[in-house]
Amino acid sequence: MLKGKKILLGVCGSIAAYKSALLIRLLVKAGCEVRVIMTSSAKTFITPLTLSTLSKNPVVSSFEKNDQGQWENHVEMGLWADMFLIAPASANTIAKMAHGLCDNLLLATYLSAKCPVMIAPAMDLDMYKHPATLQNLKTLQSFGHQVLDAEHGELASGLVGEGRMAEPEEIVAQVESHFSKKKRFEGKQVLITAGPTYEKIDPVRFIGNHSSGKMGLALAHTMASEGADVELIAGPGNYSIDSDSITLIRVSSADEMLHAVEERYSKTDIAIFAAAVADYRPVSPAEEKIKKAGESMTIELVKNKDIAAEMGKRKSKNQINVGFALETEKEEQHAQEKLAKKNFDLIVLNSLNDNGAGFSVDTNKITIFSVDQKPKHFELKSKQKVAEDIVDCIHEKITA
Repeated sequence: MLKGKKILLGVCGSIAAYKSALLIRLLVKAGCEVRVIMTSSAKTFITPLTLSTLSKNPVVSSFEKNDQGQWENHVEMGLWADMFLIAPASANTIAKMAHGLCDNLLLATYLSAKCPVMIAPAMDLDMYKHPATLQNLKTLQSFGHQVLDAEHGELASGLVGEGRMAEPEEIVAQVESHFSKKKRFEGKQVLITAGPTYEKIDPVRFIGNHSSGKMGLALAHTMASEGADVELIAGPGNYSIDSDSITLIRVSSADEMLHAVEERYSKTDIAIFAAAVADYRPVSPAEEKIKKAGESMTIELVKNKDIAAEMGKRKSKNQINVGFALETEKEEQHAQEKLAKKNFDLIVLNSLNDNGAGFSVDTNKITIFSVDQKPKHFELKSKQKVAEDIVDCIHEKITA
């Protein structure tokens, strides 16, 4: 299953670095080609000579390849790999990955990598359970990375608890599972809308909302990991794309989003309308900044076209449309009404009354309604895990 796979192994400064020797040996035995990047602190725990001997490739740890100052091409390494496996991953490196810091070769390669990323944390139990570390791990999961659970056991500090790096045999099993997983949406064209829209009042001001686009981005990465070609039509926001299978189309207003969707919808197999599109826009946006005058101001608004409803009218029997409903009252009633009105196959309900759900947070709590199935209720999860639940329900709908 792993024969011919190219594994780039990142080794960080941790007592668990000694396990990387056996990990390399097992990967090579399974038929992988392994290359190793070490942080400078990792070399205090295990020597590059050991890892280069086992991997049968030179180990790199700095930007300079030799005494002549030849440059180590981190971009080339990131493109070479079928998977970037970071084991052990220290709390320090995890934090830097989560926040885009880049002060060594391993991190520069990580930021350049286009392949799947798997992370095996290793640290003391208090560090592993610290809110900052937990948040950083959630952030990495939201990027679409696979984070392996640390194991329970005796730690280098003498304490006993969670924080041990997963054993090499378990890590290799997870790598095998990743590559053996059938891509359920291979060949499917998926369109996803995400984020807010900004409706211009004047050159400075706009009507908008608090949507961050995190849910749509998580869906895009999940669909891409399942083999789909994804077009992500996104309103204003920060979108870190970690897959060559995702094309990002940036828009600002509801009208721009509508036109972008219209251009692509006929070729789409699955459309997921996760954007928080403004219902109204100013009739006549001012060409110059509106100056403050008087105690009140009236802005005349006109209704935007409902993008999901418009595509619902055009939907063929071979297309799947998925909608979202963010509600504050009569949640289930309103969601079911939208399911029928907009010709959705599925609708995802989340309520602002649930703690941890809604805009600009990394978690969500959802209920999924279908035309011909009972509602499915889910617990509060990271948006990446929520995306996986939604994609599972879409697959169930297609294969039913």
